[in-house]
Amino acid sequence: MRSFASFLKSIFLTGVLLALAACTDHQEAETGPVVLAAASLQEALEDVADAWMLEGHPRPALAFAGTPAQARQIEHGAPADIAFLADEEWMDRLEQRRLLKPGTRSAIVGNRLVLIAPAAAQQTDPPIEMADFAARLGNGDPGGRLAMGDPDSVPAGRYARAALRSLGVWDAIRLQIAPTESVRAAMALVERGEAPLGIVYESDLASSKQVRLAGMISAAHQPSIRYPAALLKTASHRDAAGFLAFLKSATAQAIFADHRFSPVAQP
Repeated sequence: MRSFASFLKSIFLTGVLLALAACTDHQEAETGPVVLAAASLQEALEDVADAWMLEGHPRPALAFAGTPAQARQIEHGAPADIAFLADEEWMDRLEQRRLLKPGTRSAIVGNRLVLIAPAAAQQTDPPIEMADFAARLGNGDPGGRLAMGDPDSVPAGRYARAALRSLGVWDAIRLQIAPTESVRAAMALVERGEAPLGIVYESDLASSKQVRLAGMISAAHQPSIRYPAALLKTASHRDAAGFLAFLKSATAQAIFADHRFSPVAQP
């Protein structure tokens, strides 16, 4: 009888272990909402997704690319739940085409523009003034290029052009612009030493040890940079609305601040 009881006990324990393993496998296989996000959000949003998962939710599936590319994917029916872009104008376009769920759009974080140089380049102390940096580009020397997002399509490039016009130096250096398909591509040119200077978001400084701060843009010349997020009209994941709300939580906002994003006023 004792051996039979032991046998039954072992079967019971085996069943419990198999059930727990099945639950674990199910949890690991389960994915969270699909988020199409701007490339400049990558490191910060990965950390936010980890924090969300630690609260007991499936980890969101994050896809990063330039804002124009993400918006066009949504226009072409990409299956996703949330759009988190680096530009209000591109989100306006999606809203006008009725691709967002009404009433779900809000600004999550802000950002600022900075001038960067390769980390190995000679340090200037203090950082140069943006209004005087045309001389750093070689006063017309073809080798002195300024890397930045394409101002005709990339939000960071459009913001940079607005700042340079406000500073009164756009006409002096416009022919020396090295336009790129995203702000991260502009930073890569500077990292490789293919451009002596670049204009990127302040948050990008936290993602690379190969560039350094070379100059600041004063608040008077900073464009308003806000990152909006919204549920897509096709959103179907049960956690989509919850994760969107989590982006505005104190936990998520602290993570964004650690990555040098700036807060925005919430209604």
